[in-house]
Amino acid sequence: MDTMDQVAFHSIGQLQQALQAGSLTSEALVRAQLARIERFDEQLNAYVEAYPSRALNAAIAADRQRASGIHLGPLHGIPLAIKDLFEIQGQAITGGSLAQQPRVSTLTATAVQRLERAGAIILGKTHTVEFAFGGWGTNAVMGTPWNPWDRNIHHAPGGSSSGSAVAVASGLASAALGTDTGGSVRIPAGMCGLVGLKTTRGLVSRHGLLELCPSLDSVGPITHTVEDAAWMLDALLGPDPLDPVSARAPVFSAAAGLERPVAGLRIWVLPEAERAHIAPGVLKAYDQGLKQLAALGMQLIEQPLPTSLEQSMRIAGGLMSAEGYANLGRLFERDDLRFDPHVQRRILSGRAIDAAAYIQLQQHRRAARQAMQEAMSNIDACVFPTNAIGSVPLEEVDEYGTPLALLGRFANLLNLCSVALPIGFDEKRMPVSMQIVGPAFAEALVLRIGHAYQQVSDWHTLRPEGWALADHAPA
Repeated sequence: MDTMDQVAFHSIGQLQQALQAGSLTSEALVRAQLARIERFDEQLNAYVEAYPSRALNAAIAADRQRASGIHLGPLHGIPLAIKDLFEIQGQAITGGSLAQQPRVSTLTATAVQRLERAGAIILGKTHTVEFAFGGWGTNAVMGTPWNPWDRNIHHAPGGSSSGSAVAVASGLASAALGTDTGGSVRIPAGMCGLVGLKTTRGLVSRHGLLELCPSLDSVGPITHTVEDAAWMLDALLGPDPLDPVSARAPVFSAAAGLERPVAGLRIWVLPEAERAHIAPGVLKAYDQGLKQLAALGMQLIEQPLPTSLEQSMRIAGGLMSAEGYANLGRLFERDDLRFDPHVQRRILSGRAIDAAAYIQLQQHRRAARQAMQEAMSNIDACVFPTNAIGSVPLEEVDEYGTPLALLGRFANLLNLCSVALPIGFDEKRMPVSMQIVGPAFAEALVLRIGHAYQQVSDWHTLRPEGWALADHAPA
């Protein structure tokens, strides 16, 4: 029988089996994860704030519902963490910044409401890069979460949804909610050995979200398995009158089609010209992952990208700086407040982008989207690495470099959907990930491909070592 330390790392699917069988209660699960937060989060720094009373009350209520025959679905009684960009009524929100006093929210984000309506339990709010503008996961003002795959050396967790990924990877939550503007769900999921889903803009409501770049921002889950991500997406999706962009989004079930066949699907692989940007350890795992997709009957196709990854990265970066400055520039221009200097630099760079330059960036974006749609007319999905390199120790982080933005931003720029999933480790034993990228609103397809891969691989079942309470008991 698994210990509660082991249960804390279980997938949603495993937890639901135990809950339905009566061998586990939501209260016991929440107590175990709260105990782990109390013991390990001083080092891991995943949470801005945990909500013990709220979570325990919700867990007890879920157990009572289950005992009376009420089952709200796969998320019922499952503890989740929420990135500190989402409003939760009655709770403080910082956006990863100490520039202003934390504000107490007067509303709850639609995405959080939908998760709670599906029976999920909110454990607390997780750390983020300041206002979500950074891919390494660093935060000079509120602290950088610790990638749990190295117990002794502080490695970058990836960002901007850094705390959400660290919480799930270290057994401090069973799944988490993040946001993705240029890779901010996929990058940390990739660096922490998890699944991260970047949804099509408009599929999931952004009402109640602190936005960085409204034309690129999206909401998505971070989980242990593709199946878990599909269940979370099913709870999240649907039109919301409070977010007009979501009104045009289709409604479907991602989980319902996971077992459909994948043989014969046409997969666009990373062109040779782009491979020079990728670290050898990443390429080795990626190429092995492609072999497994081919063994599942998928056709691997190599062809040039109509817009290079670097071009896409620079267009998206310009939009992020311009819209970030429009939203936050007045705040970041103040010299009496403390900011993360790298985030401040990125925000203030948008000051130089005037209206004409911004319109030109959007024109470049539309042209790139049209070219990609035409190029994918005979392609089902792309499969590329998620990150060009694996995680590095904090002292080796280059805040001016672009190895994470290179593969992160193009999906947002082109309004594609993408799911990142673990495919192995690099030479330093840090996780490596690939992303399956599909057309707008093709989440069911990319999740189906990812699920098929996870049926023939076991990378998603591995957990970082050294984070058991029993290993750290008082002498």
